[in-house]
This record gives sequence, structure tokens and C-alpha cells, in this order.
Amino acid sequence: MPVGDTAFAIEFGAAIDPALNALVHRAAARIAADPPPGVIETVPTFRSLLVHYDPRIAGAESIQAALGSCDLGDTATAAPARIWVLPVLYGGEAGPDLADTATTLGLPPEEVVALHSGGLYRVYVQGFLPGFAYLGDLDPRLDLPRLSTPRVRVPPGSVAIAQRMTGVYPIESPGGWRLLGNTPVRFFDAAREPPTLFAPGDGVQFRPVMADEHAAIRAAVARGAYEPECRDGEAAR
Repeated sequence: MPVGDTAFAIEFGAAIDPALNALVHRAAARIAADPPPGVIETVPTFRSLLVHYDPRIAGAESIQAALGSCDLGDTATAAPARIWVLPVLYGGEAGPDLADTATTLGLPPEEVVALHSGGLYRVYVQGFLPGFAYLGDLDPRLDLPRLSTPRVRVPPGSVAIAQRMTGVYPIESPGGWRLLGNTPVRFFDAAREPPTLFAPGDGVQFRPVMADEHAAIRAAVARGAYEPECRDGEAAR
């Protein structure tokens, strides 16, 4: 589909689905490895791939023809290559929306924590803020809309949910997602290569911790002495 006169979108489907998203990122990787003449960059989304090109070098039709013959290999697997395990302090000041979320859902707060921390989430896309990853799919029993009135300030490390997504605010910012907890892990560092902790297609799990462990990890992060646990996704299957 044309997007102005210097870009077009390749749509792979109409749903938010791990296998579909894996196809999007596989296409982005293949194009990056051997870009047709004129291609500047690609931007992956949940279900489509935006292709920016220079029309002075090549037209959209010739680029689309070249990309149409791109072999994406096996499209059946969407397993994450890496699984990050993030420590989270749930509730209280760290998660001011946990109690209200539990009441709204008719569940004990402990069950909300168990449901949220019991999932394996996929990094679908990154955006909104540097290092902010849209993680899915949230357990349908936790499916709630965004807050009717967004917060002006959300603390960095806030672990939040909205509809079928969860995510972590990497820096202080406004936000309308429901805050369940906080992690001291850093998700963006301009001096690091790559600057973002996650990559699209990674897996993420949340591990509940107590206040003393959360404080100890925060201190270690500040000293540059903490690396979050990262497991081999294939080995975990």
C-alpha cells in the first residue's frame, strides 16, 4: 500500500499474532541484509512493514517486484531467541493501580500478580519512548482499557497493562496504562550498543520480588553492576 511518494507498507495480515509478527521481522531482517537499490530503511510494526525508499534511485514498483521474490523461509515458528526475566515489585507505591485493577476484575491482588507474572510475552514492536516495548499477549482475564485520565508523570520502570498489552515505561513520561509494579532494570542507554535492551521478537517474563530485593537491584543498577537474566529461548521450549 502506498504511503506518500517515498514509502509503501507491506501488510502481512489483519491481526496481532506472534507468527504474523515473526514474519514481519523476518522480512525486515532479509531486506536489511540485502536491500534492493533505492531502499533506505524499513520500520516493522505489529502486522506490517513500512519501506522507505529514494524515488530518484528506484520506483516503488521495481522495489516491490524485488521484494516479492524474497524468501522468508519457514514461517511456522515464532519462538523467541532470547527470554528476559525482569524482577518486579508489585503493588503499593510501585504499582498504584494494582488494587483498583483487582477490584475492577473481581480478583484478589495476588491472582492479578500471578496472572501477569505467569505469562511469556513477545516484544512485538518498540516505540512511543526509546526502549518502550509493546509486549503481548496479556492473559484475557486482565484485559482492561487504558485509564480514562492519563497520568502526567509515570515513574521510570513502571510495569503497566492496557487491553491485551503489557509494557515498562523506560523513562518518566505521561501515560495512561494501569501501573501494576516497578522494575529497576534500565531499558535504554544511549552509550550502549544496541541502546535498547530488548529486540523485536524477544521473550519477556516478570518475576515478583519483595521490596528489599527490589532496592538491592536498584542499587546494583545504579553502580552499573547488574545485568538482567537472559535465557536461551530455544533451550526453554
